[in-house]
Amino acid sequence: MNNTKRIAIIGATSSIAEHCARIWAQESSVELILVGRAQQKLEVVAADLLVRSPNTKIEIVVTDFIEPTAIQKTVDALFAFAPVDIALIAHGTLPEQLDCQSNLTLNYNTLEINGISPTLYAEAFAQHMAKLDKGSIAIIGSVAGDRGRKSNYVYGAAKGLVTRYAQGLQHRFAGTGVNVSLIKPGPTNTPMTAAMQGSEKFATPEDVAKTIISGIESKKTVIYTPAKWQIIVMVVQHLPSFIFNKMNI
Repeated sequence: MNNTKRIAIIGATSSIAEHCARIWAQESSVELILVGRAQQKLEVVAADLLVRSPNTKIEIVVTDFIEPTAIQKTVDALFAFAPVDIALIAHGTLPEQLDCQSNLTLNYNTLEINGISPTLYAEAFAQHMAKLDKGSIAIIGSVAGDRGRKSNYVYGAAKGLVTRYAQGLQHRFAGTGVNVSLIKPGPTNTPMTAAMQGSEKFATPEDVAKTIISGIESKKTVIYTPAKWQIIVMVVQHLPSFIFNKMNI
């Protein structure tokens, strides 16, 4: 009997995803499938993982993150060999809000890569896991998706879509063998946030990754990381508009 755990990481070159892979690679019997758009970047991540854990089986898959047919074919191919036990959907971008306001193409692309693409990947994995009645889908949203704010409402709207979609999947799979975890990181010190003021004080990707993996293992439906953001977001969500609209956030 093969007890190897197969884990697919969509957007494996992102900092948070890479740190999750490092933790998983320490497990005794695991196969990591690194999915991304750039072969060279994926090879760098794979090489780093093999140095840290030489016995880990690693596969690289280069594919498209936007075209629905490509997404479907990619996920179908992963399951053609063997079931995927965990799918971590971690890709995204974080452009400047003002640039999105003045450039509708950038606005569209931001909504597409941060909102539509992750949900299509989640649905493609759900199709296969539903037939098997087992598996875990972990999809990275953001605290930005919990309430629209003037500083990042384009990105926040995309992550709001991810939130609603994940909630629908959770309702669909309630009481089954399929688990869906919605991950909501707060600001994290990654290359994507490097230009933001105070980024050096943000949560580290290492700590965020630890929380994510722990949450997936315990089958949590919502994973705020760091945990304090659950309280912060709850306060922001419940602020009345006459107060909220005066805040510069």
